[in-house]
Formats: sequence, C-alpha cells, structure tokens
Amino acid sequence: MNHYRDIIKAPIITEKTASISQDGQSYVFEVDVKANKTEIKQAIEKIFNVKVLEVRTINVKPKKKRVGKYTGMTSKYKKAIVKLAEGSSIEL
Repeated sequence: MNHYRDIIKAPIITEKTASISQDGQSYVFEVDVKANKTEIKQAIEKIFNVKVLEVRTINVKPKKKRVGKYTGMTSKYKKAIVKLAEGSSIEL
C-alpha cells in the first residue's frame, strides 16, 4: 500500500456499528481488501493521530441481487473494527 488514505476507505455508520461504538473506544471502517491488520493500525494512527490497541477484520462476501430479469452480485469488501486506547477518540 502506497498511501494511508488508500487503505482506509470510509467509516461504516449503521445501527449495528453504532451499538459497537457505544463505548466510545471502538470504530468500524471499510478498508482495502488487500490490507492487513498492521497496515490498518498504522493508517488509523497516522490519519487520526490516535493510539490503536486492537484491530479485528471481517471479509464481507458478495450477495446475490436481482433487478427484474437481471441478476448480479454486490461487491466484496473488508471491514475493520478498531479499538482505541483509553482517552483517544475519533470525530466522524
């Protein structure tokens, strides 16, 4: 990965991720499929200037979708649940 902004694509804000981040220390991001935990940790620390304790990743598989007679698949992507150190926070 060349640039940290290429690794972290966007925060994921849904009802489920809101319940995960209720403690104020965990945040969920959509990341590049090829990124590993170490690269994700370094990117979060550089972009948001915080201390990361733990990174958990999830590969989201594509789902079948249908519009009329046409069928297709959604895109696959990777989610990262990032836990920050005490006293650190990110404004989304």
